[in-house]
Parts: sequence; structure tokens; C-alpha cells
Amino acid sequence: MRKIKDILKLRFITEISYRQISRAVNVPSSTVSDYCKRFEISKCTIDELLEIDEDKIYQILFPEKLKIDKTTKRPLPNFEYIHKEIAKKGITFELLWMKYKEQHPDGYALSRFKELYYSFKNKISPTMRQTYIPGHQMFVDYSGLSVAYRDAITGEIHKAQIFVAVLGGSGCAFVHATPSQKQEYFIKSHILAYEFYGGAPKINVPDNLKSAIISNNKNGIVVNESYAEMCRHYNCGVEPARPKKPQDKGIVEQAVQGIQRWILAVFRHRTFFSVDEINQAIAPLLDQYNSKKSRHLGASRYELFEEEKLQLQPLPANRFIYKEIKIATVDLSYHVKLLDCYYSVPFKYLSEKVEIKYSTALVEIYHKSRLLATHPRIHRVNARSTLHEHMPKNHQYQNEKMNPARLLNWTVSIGENTRAFTQKKLDGSEYPANAYTSIIAILNKAKVYGRIELDMALAYALSINATSVKSIESILSKKLYVQIANNVTSTVINNHENIRGKDYYK
Repeated sequence: MRKIKDILKLRFITEISYRQISRAVNVPSSTVSDYCKRFEISKCTIDELLEIDEDKIYQILFPEKLKIDKTTKRPLPNFEYIHKEIAKKGITFELLWMKYKEQHPDGYALSRFKELYYSFKNKISPTMRQTYIPGHQMFVDYSGLSVAYRDAITGEIHKAQIFVAVLGGSGCAFVHATPSQKQEYFIKSHILAYEFYGGAPKINVPDNLKSAIISNNKNGIVVNESYAEMCRHYNCGVEPARPKKPQDKGIVEQAVQGIQRWILAVFRHRTFFSVDEINQAIAPLLDQYNSKKSRHLGASRYELFEEEKLQLQPLPANRFIYKEIKIATVDLSYHVKLLDCYYSVPFKYLSEKVEIKYSTALVEIYHKSRLLATHPRIHRVNARSTLHEHMPKNHQYQNEKMNPARLLNWTVSIGENTRAFTQKKLDGSEYPANAYTSIIAILNKAKVYGRIELDMALAYALSINATSVKSIESILSKKLYVQIANNVTSTVINNHENIRGKDYYK
């Protein structure tokens, strides 16, 4: 029908023969003749006919086609109702058709009933061909096929997961093998993909795996916070594919299939001993895959990528550092606990919930998206990182006036037992400044009882694990340390080299 105008123009304007028109528009000469004769009967001018659309021309040339036999017309089913009902569990076309026939005994048969419904359904949910803007979207997915590798030490077989990223404009693919699909590896694969392309897309389109999307339903999309932070670092948005809608990411589905055929299939008889070895083997095959010329495009993915690369966003100066995130409560010593280590925050945030973002090198503490503190990551169990400005004023003064080093220097003049007791007291305190008062009170006992007595009392206190000021005062006042002192003196005297001993006189 679209060729009617061309035929009429060639016949009545160009004035060529039916046979020439037939060859020009690839239509039988009998059809050309029929169109031209119908035009002559219509009594329309060629200029009038060329100004109206094809459907109107068809109605003018073929008026008999418009006649409809109304006697054969039957009542149509309620397609909107059928569309809602058929989605329910247990509802069949037969049940809906029987209900339709009860209301309209002269209605359509079951087969025609189904045909009419599917015709309606195709109109309300047509298939749309996806078009992609260069540099706009990067689609990511994991291959269903994995690559096995053997642990060189234990001999255990593991399966490497294959991450695939594809740019929408050029179809240029990136492939990366990882030990698992855990979030840290998922994010690392993204970073390597950006560096492979030399830029970042505006939108990431992941599947709905938990490393990227916590939930994607009618209530909205919840993006994993670590993944969202990585996207913010590279100034990317996140638009996950709809659940159970593979057509949303058809380009990466095709790429995964291509990677499986042209790369993973090559490894089927090869033995690997590490994930790094797999990635080294992937690199040259990936270059070959991206360099292959597409028959329908007439260019390779790399050639198309050279144009798309100009549309990518430039990479930031610093590479994204993956950070874990944890929610914690500030304790009464204005510290938060992270992996058995403690980090300070300003004391006014006592008992507040804070968000901790940490990497292998750095710890950042946030309160309602506001950065409160930054600490270097510490790894020694029960170690503390305390910033002076986070302390209350009285703690700051106490910290300036007294500190662990000064206390330990003080103990040198008293004795080794005193030093050991003081060190234990500092180590056992949740925050060293909290122990200063009691340590000072104990060391001042030397002015009342003498340095030797205090040192012996603290030796006894260490032996019974007593640390409070009240316990030390009791030991000193009751001279409980004398028993240890006598045992030590007796042992020293009896074992002295100048003592002959009772056996000498036998």
C-alpha cells in the first residue's frame, strides 16, 4: 500500500510505462495497471491525491473494501476484565470464555475468543526496541558459566565468577574474573571497568543482586550504600533492570552469551591455579572479541568505542577506595567500637547513633551525613585512637597535666612492682585518663607508708589481682604484704653463696 503514491507519480507525472513502473517499484505490472485505472475512475487530480495520506488514498481507490457485513458482527468480550482475571492463579481461558458465553450465547467460539484477547494484549504491551545514547549507560551482569581453578597449595577446586560490563553505545565489553560475587569484588570490577574504558558512564544498569540493590519493587528502589557511594564518587546514577525483565538489559545478555562462546569456551580444557591467572588469559581474548567486525554494523566494537569514549565522563583524580559501613553507638567514654578497637568522637555525641565507614587504612565517623572524625585504621585489639579535641575540658586539662608516660616515670623512684601495677592499671582501663585519679592516689601512699612498703604492697596486690585504691589502703594498713616479704627474704638468705648451711657441721 505504501507504493501507491510512487506508482501514481511515476505514471501520471513521469509518464513511464506500466512495465517500467513494475521494475522500478518491484510490483507486478497487473497491480500497477489496476491502481492506475482505479485512479482514473476516481476523478481525483494527481495533486489532490498526493497531498492526502496512504489510508485515505486506499479508501478512494478501493471503496468496496469498506463494506462490512454487520450481520456477522458479534459482541466483543470485555478485554480489560479478562486481562486482570487471567493473571490470577487458577483462572483459565475456558472459565472466562464460559462466563462470556453465558452473557452472550451468540458470542465467539473459544479459539476466536483467545485470538481476540491476544490481539488486545499485544496492543497494550508492545515490544520496544532499545536505543542507547553513547556514553550514557553501562550494563553489568555475571556470566552463568564460571571458570574453575585449583588451589596450588590445598588442591581444592574453586569457581571464579565472571563479571561482564558493556557500554550501550558501542557494545564494547569488559570482562573480569573474581573469587566471588561479594560486594568488595563487585565494586572492584566496576572500578577496573571504568579504568579500562578510560571514563565513567552517566548511568550504571546492574541486575538486582544484593551487592548492588537491596530491594526493587513497587515501593521503590533501595541501593546498597557502599555501591551508591562508589557511584557518587564517579558521578554515576543507578537504574537497575526490572526484576524478571531481561529485555531491560538485552545488550549485556547478548554480550554474556558472546563472552561464553568466544572466551570461556576456550578455557574448557585448561587448568588454572589462581584468579589472577584467569584474568591474564582473558585479556588477549577480550581484545580479539572487541576487535571483531560486526557484519550488520560494518565496524568493530573498538572502532565504535573510539567515538563513544569522547562522551564518557572523566575519571576523578583519586581511585575509589572500597569501605565497609557499620552503625554504632557512641559509648560513655566518647568512643565507638569497631572490630575490637576504639575511635573517639566529640564528647557531645554521647549515646548517639553514628555511621562508620572504614577501609584498610582509614576510619571515618559520620552523624546524619556530617563527618565527625577521621582516624587512621588501627589493628591491635583494644587499641584506641583518641583526638585531644574530642575530650571534655576536664579530660583535656587532665591529659595535659598528667599522662601515662609521666606516671610511669614517677613509679621508677618507687620500684618495679609499682611500675608493673601502674602499667596494668592503665592497660585495663577503658580510657587511660579515667585511671589517672586512682593511680595518683595510690602513688601518693608512698608519702605516708614509704616507697619500699608501697612497692611490696603493690607486689602483693598484683598477686591477688587487687587494683582499687581501697584494696591497696587495706593491704598497707594491715601489712598483708609482710608475708610475701618474709618468704622472699628467707629464700634470698638461705640460698646465699657465703652461707655454709647445716650440712657443713655434720
